[in-house]
Amino acid sequence: MQLLDSLNSSLYDLSRYLIDPSQRIYIWYLVGSLLLALIVFYKASNKPSFARFIQFLFPKKIWLSKSAKNDYVLFVVNKIIRGILLAPAILAIAPIGLSVANFFESTFGMIAPLSQSKWVIMTTFTLLLFVLDDLSRFLLHLILHKVPFLWEIHKVHHSAKVLTPITIYRSHPIENYLFACRLALSQGTSIGIAYFLFGPTLSVIEFAGANIFIFAFNFMGSNLRHSHVWLSWGEKVERWLVSPAQHQIHHSDNPAHFDKNLGSALAIWDRIAGTLITANQVKRIRFGVGKDFKEHDTVWGIYWQPIQAATMKLLSLFKLSQLKKKAGPTN
Repeated sequence: MQLLDSLNSSLYDLSRYLIDPSQRIYIWYLVGSLLLALIVFYKASNKPSFARFIQFLFPKKIWLSKSAKNDYVLFVVNKIIRGILLAPAILAIAPIGLSVANFFESTFGMIAPLSQSKWVIMTTFTLLLFVLDDLSRFLLHLILHKVPFLWEIHKVHHSAKVLTPITIYRSHPIENYLFACRLALSQGTSIGIAYFLFGPTLSVIEFAGANIFIFAFNFMGSNLRHSHVWLSWGEKVERWLVSPAQHQIHHSDNPAHFDKNLGSALAIWDRIAGTLITANQVKRIRFGVGKDFKEHDTVWGIYWQPIQAATMKLLSLFKLSQLKKKAGPTN
């Protein structure tokens, strides 16, 4: 009965994604992307018309492709799995926040609130949440690319051969769990730091129910990141903010692009790590991890093959460590 209730709850939540500002496909984020796509279309079209715009935005070869259809299935199934398995990670936010606040208090002692101003507290806390969330996304994304057995899991997202806004939900449940833990850690840390600096009265500057910085990022074309619509902010801006075109480069099937543009909203992390590519540096791309990679062409393959591949990588790593132990010191 409890499992059935969780299933019903997950499906109900799924039906509300268009009105949920915490979801990438929230209606106003889609509207923002639609307006930007319209600008791109009118700049590139010799004879713009509404019919041509619809054809430009929804080409059948993309939206009805096998890769896109797999994304639609994962969109539903992953939501059900997430609802059942990930709740404990989210519940950890409060304990993490208290632990962080206690750590700072035990290290530096109790301090008077840095400010009593409501707007100073709200602005600082809102910005702290946004920056730590973005940094933690970058760091986990970097790890998923650099650790071989985790790359096998993350490869699910990169194996998409076409991109639509639903591709954001194309990920393996193991990766979803890791990102849920990341969310709990980043938000818990933000709450703990803000609690130590300002006391328990914390609130966020919101617009339409979302952190105002996250709303702005999502409204400014976040859904075009997973699309065929090439939108660049220009080299100067792209050194600070990740454009939709830069994220599309990240999805390129060229191995030289696999570990580039790992950031979500802020490009400064990529600049620091040396992984930044601006849109003007790339001429033409195809999406995926290579035309010969077919292991993720089915939903079953998407769920099962990464587990097999990651297990093999872990076993190889374990065997290598055992051999090194038997060989003893090298000097």
